[in-house]
Amino acid sequence: MTVAVVTGAARGLGELMAKKLARRGIKVALLGLEPEELARVAKECGSGAAFWTVDVTDDAALAVVAAEVKEHFGRIDIVVANAGVATGGPVEFSDPATFNRVIQVNLLGSASTARAFLPALRESKGYFFQIASLAALISVPMMAAYCASKSGVEAFAHSLRAEVAVHGVGVGVGYLSWTDTDMVRGADQDVVLRDMRAKMPYPGGKTYALEPTVDRLVAGLLRRRPQVYGQWWLPALRVARPLVPTVVTMKSVKLLEGFEERWKAAGADTRLVGAGGAANTEE
Repeated sequence: MTVAVVTGAARGLGELMAKKLARRGIKVALLGLEPEELARVAKECGSGAAFWTVDVTDDAALAVVAAEVKEHFGRIDIVVANAGVATGGPVEFSDPATFNRVIQVNLLGSASTARAFLPALRESKGYFFQIASLAALISVPMMAAYCASKSGVEAFAHSLRAEVAVHGVGVGVGYLSWTDTDMVRGADQDVVLRDMRAKMPYPGGKTYALEPTVDRLVAGLLRRRPQVYGQWWLPALRVARPLVPTVVTMKSVKLLEGFEERWKAAGADTRLVGAGGAANTEE
């Protein structure tokens, strides 16, 4: 029996990853903040699934959940650190609490998830899969908190891989571009952010279908790959990475003229985006 833990499993990427793993006969433990949604996903994952309501930034609660998952299933083989939130807008006018929450959930929450579940992964010689983003490869304006957090989780995962390899534990990083999830749809409700993304050069500004993206991620995860890409073109960015900051800055000077004033005139929305962001804010 193989057991996988998926954080942020109530909707979107985490939900579909859990379902895809369950269809392969893997028992899934679903973690998130929305008990009704988690119960629905668990039911759709089959009788072997179970769920726990927990905030990934709460170390004490995560430790309890990790022990309960291990007791319930007897083992843990895979942990998918997927929980994440986002906000947009200029740094100068950002809400400090919201900006910090993005870092707390995406980066510190991933570290807390690893800390809680690593003892079980060491025992099973399992695999920790960190969901990063295109934002880890390309840092863009109006998304500083999200880009910083995803760059951070990428670096965190690389460090963790080196630490735990001696124990037989694998660590992978999943990269994906804009994908059709509640988070991306929520960001697109901000007309200024949507227009900014529309000006990104192809294929960076396109929204990709969720299912083929998840299929790619799950396939790489099951092979315990160190890097997994949700879209075919993302590996090329690793080669061009040293040039990216200069190119983005040069393009931004022209493309973003007036965007800051438009964003403020539209209401300067600093909330966490999407239904998942709303649930995190309520928490």
